[in-house]
Amino acid sequence: MPEHPSGVRTDAKPHRSLFERLTALISPEPENRAELLDVLHDAHERKLIDADALSMIEGVFQVSDLCARDIMIPRSQMDVIDISKPIEEWMPEVLSTAHSRFPAIEGERDKVVGILLAKDLLRYYAEESFDVRAMLRPPIFIPESKRLNVLLRDFRANHNHMAIVVDEYSGVSGLITIEDVLEQIVGDIEDEYDSDETEDNIMSLREGQFGPRWRVKALTEIAQFNDELGARLADDDVDTIGGLVSKHLGRMAHKGDILDLGNLRFEVLRADARRVHVLLVERLPDVPELDL
Repeated sequence: MPEHPSGVRTDAKPHRSLFERLTALISPEPENRAELLDVLHDAHERKLIDADALSMIEGVFQVSDLCARDIMIPRSQMDVIDISKPIEEWMPEVLSTAHSRFPAIEGERDKVVGILLAKDLLRYYAEESFDVRAMLRPPIFIPESKRLNVLLRDFRANHNHMAIVVDEYSGVSGLITIEDVLEQIVGDIEDEYDSDETEDNIMSLREGQFGPRWRVKALTEIAQFNDELGARLADDDVDTIGGLVSKHLGRMAHKGDILDLGNLRFEVLRADARRVHVLLVERLPDVPELDL
């Protein structure tokens, strides 16, 4: 064993008091993620950490659980430019959407040939000759199954802000940005893909095991939800879908919670210590709808 010149062993562990040893015996360290989260929630209840800190820690855990398909902007919701058409045809959409980046396609959405930065279009007004193809940045393609923690690391290492998500047949499923990933940790960020329009509250997804599926923002009003999905949910005490789910659960909803209301199944995709953010809704077969 290594010794100090004075003859004292240098690898000796610091002496712990009897109180510290008894405390460790009564309250052992957490052995898994669930126990760690319980400790953090207890710390929040005792006001040792605030709700913002707790929600960000929970967000870090969620990033390692989620993959690209869970939070991507679906193909049908993507704003793209078609470089096979004259610039004059798609320039109005660039101006109206005001995004900073656009996937550039050539004729069809499965043929993404590059990413166009909106700032590069300034040259279109400054130069007599402008080649949009020369302005394109190489697109980054990722599978739907790519974990968000790995994707975030790749974004940072390669200085990319956008990736195109593809399915197992190499068809375009959607797109994802670095802001989408960061929102899982720090909460909603007002970026170029956010919109105040109510149609963004409900996004249709690929059909699931039982039937049609939607990704629904928890702040979606029940009335809008009923109109778009043909449901008959009702509650005089709450106004939003997230509030309705939490009320039926009888507690604050957590990621992974599943609740069946009539012929609709609700799964909490994202939530933190303060509120629910995103739900996955799937229509179940052969179950009569109820007035709830």
